[in-house]
Amino acid sequence: MPIEERSRLVVGISGASGVAYGLRVLDACRELGVESHLVVSRSAALTLTQEAGLSLADAHARGDVGYKASDVGAAIASGSFRTLGMIVAPCSVRTMSEIATGVTSTLLTRAADVTLKERRPLVLMVRETPLHLGHLRTMVRLAEMGAIIAPPLPAMYARPASIEEMIDQSVGRALDLFGLDWRPVKRWGQEIGPQPGEG
Repeated sequence: MPIEERSRLVVGISGASGVAYGLRVLDACRELGVESHLVVSRSAALTLTQEAGLSLADAHARGDVGYKASDVGAAIASGSFRTLGMIVAPCSVRTMSEIATGVTSTLLTRAADVTLKERRPLVLMVRETPLHLGHLRTMVRLAEMGAIIAPPLPAMYARPASIEEMIDQSVGRALDLFGLDWRPVKRWGQEIGPQPGEG
């Protein structure tokens, strides 16, 4: 399939702990044949090194197209550049707050703002706990604007045997929100739990 006909997903990795989520989103896109367009915040570049032992170049190599966080003139900063939407995995509270205000200072938050204005799915895998009232109000504001708040919480019903399985389940469920069906996801009533017609 020519690259211009492939579905595209914008992937943002911000500075919160949990860069493994964003990296697995990139891996999933590759497996699904979805063209990934990656932007990594400056803080996330540090977290990549600390948590995964990877450089920014390593992360870009896992995606199809990589952008500098300062490149506000990039393709993903324009609504005319068609995509399935955008996922920020993980999403820091700072990134979440900037998106909520609409006053964007980097390509990551500009691309998220474009996603909202074009009425495309914006999935924010917010990584913070505990949450104070300001965080919760910001999440409400984003939900009212059309964003989907999808914290990467472990799905114990899937009986994960490893951290990797927990990460993949969270990533796969987030990708469901774009209509993408990723193989590692364990689904209730299919691979696990009661089967249709039982009971």
